[in-house]
Amino acid sequence: MESRTLHLPDLAATEALAARVAALARPGDAVLLSGPLGAGKSAFARAFLRAASGDAALEVPSPTFTLVQSYDLPRGQAHHFDLWRLSGPSDLAELGWDEARAGIVLVEWPERLGPLAPPEALHVALSPAAAETARDAVLSGWPDRIARL
Repeated sequence: MESRTLHLPDLAATEALAARVAALARPGDAVLLSGPLGAGKSAFARAFLRAASGDAALEVPSPTFTLVQSYDLPRGQAHHFDLWRLSGPSDLAELGWDEARAGIVLVEWPERLGPLAPPEALHVALSPAAAETARDAVLSGWPDRIARL
């Protein structure tokens, strides 16, 4: 699987990457966001949803407690999942996972998907870098689109 590694020197660079991903995303896509606490997964998801909606002020609360937040976007629905509190893939049915897959899904803590992880997903692995707001991103998946990221 082809991958790209990007250094994101600040929050603006993370937001710009999320906007590029949003521009290429289409219904049925999954974007899997992994990394340790504080790596920028929620910031990436927020920037993605704001770019995809065309509304820079869109309210994008963290779904840490609700587990999923849904958004009506110009290109269809998007669902932002935070699976941190999930015990495993068996809990996904209650969250409407199968229905959500018709739209775009953004998933924080995708390792909790287990065998339900979509094989055609874009994986975005974020890790903190030396500077406080800097991070590194390793992108893999989307072989027909990754070069445009």
